[in-house]
Amino acid sequence: MRVRDWDNILADVAGGSADPDGWRAVAGSRHGGLGEDLYVGHPSVGVYHLKTYAKNPRDLRGVGTRVARRVDDELDPLLPDDEAAGRFAVQSPPEDAAQAKDVATRLRETLKVHAETPTSPDHLFEDVMEAVDSPAFGPMDYEFDGRPDELDELSDTFDEAEALLSAELEDLIDADDVDRGFH
Repeated sequence: MRVRDWDNILADVAGGSADPDGWRAVAGSRHGGLGEDLYVGHPSVGVYHLKTYAKNPRDLRGVGTRVARRVDDELDPLLPDDEAAGRFAVQSPPEDAAQAKDVATRLRETLKVHAETPTSPDHLFEDVMEAVDSPAFGPMDYEFDGRPDELDELSDTFDEAEALLSAELEDLIDADDVDRGFH
């Protein structure tokens, strides 16, 4: 198991060739410490586990690793389905001004169409993600000040990764001299 910076994990997710709307995520507060846990998975890519914390309001730090090469029958029920209340997306910045203008035009047209036609929030979300060319998006189960039960089950399933990532994150927190406040 290779522990990497959380940005590198998200770059893998954003740079992959998997179907963008096949991703699912579950996240919440980190057990017994500062920060958050996030599991993000795709049937053909596998499952990644990330642990992050905010060094300050503009600097998110963390570590992550791939914990499974595919979403099997044991993991599938632990990741949310399309009925989940929340949504998430991974975005890549535009490469240049021309691409930014193209994305803005597509987004404006998408919103215009949805404003003129009755639609569901899920359909709007999917169309917006396609308009901005999001490389990964989907349903998410997230608790801001707690932990979804599925998050605890995933942590128990991948207990070795949990321990290793927790130790690595604690090292980052100690090195940043953050402890329990903003630096």
